[in-house]
Amino acid sequence: MDTLPVHPNSAAYVASIGSAQPLHPDFGSGLVEGQPFGIPITVSDTAVPETKVSFDYAEESDKSGYRIPPNAKIENGPASDGDRHVIVWDRDLCKSYELFDARKQADNAWHAGSGAIFDLRSNQLRPDGWTSADAAGLAILPGLARYEEAASGSIDHAIRITVPRSDQSYIWPARHQAGAAADASLPPMGLRLRLKSSVDTSQMAPQAKAVAEALKKYGAIVADNGSPWYITGEENSGWDNAQLDALKDIKGSDFEAVDTSGMQQSPDSGAVAPK
Repeated sequence: MDTLPVHPNSAAYVASIGSAQPLHPDFGSGLVEGQPFGIPITVSDTAVPETKVSFDYAEESDKSGYRIPPNAKIENGPASDGDRHVIVWDRDLCKSYELFDARKQADNAWHAGSGAIFDLRSNQLRPDGWTSADAAGLAILPGLARYEEAASGSIDHAIRITVPRSDQSYIWPARHQAGAAADASLPPMGLRLRLKSSVDTSQMAPQAKAVAEALKKYGAIVADNGSPWYITGEENSGWDNAQLDALKDIKGSDFEAVDTSGMQQSPDSGAVAPK
């Protein structure tokens, strides 16, 4: 990723997102305006019965197979009026159950806008044209900056990011678009944005440095429409918000879009082609 060529449309993409806008870690510890922030990860260590889930966008959602614990956490808390993601990591089956706009119903049933099940041992992508719990049709869990990773000093994957407006297109490995217009200056879903190698991270505190170095090596992947340069991580009490604030000194102009077409092994697989 850190050796991939700069995309020929990089300058236009960065300008459309906001060259002067700061990077923003949309995760941390404690409360913001009375709500937790970040996307919580509910870990299921024991067998949970299959959960009934109904959907607004059932035609692009996996209809069955969810095992969601009764205590599953909702993004920004149960009273939130935001995206209300529910992410359940089923360690027993090595799967991620992901819901958008999730609301708990009676008898442990759930209703959601959309949902997807990802086998974390597989590189298979969603059916072409399908959404997931994210606009790009990608899995959310693998794109979250996690406290445990940052505490170890290394995050070894791309990080989910939102942009204000996107093109009505998507590129590998994304499977779905939610574009504002057919405009080639706007980033498509699935675009990879890389923090420039020239950005000095040497004076950053450990948590911020781990995130910034991941953005240099693996980049950020455009997964949804939202605030400019908002990167997503898990809600976790271990985050040090003062450390993460150092990331806000990074500006949009410190990023470049890269051409990932050479990484694709198959259009229906997230596996990367061998070098």
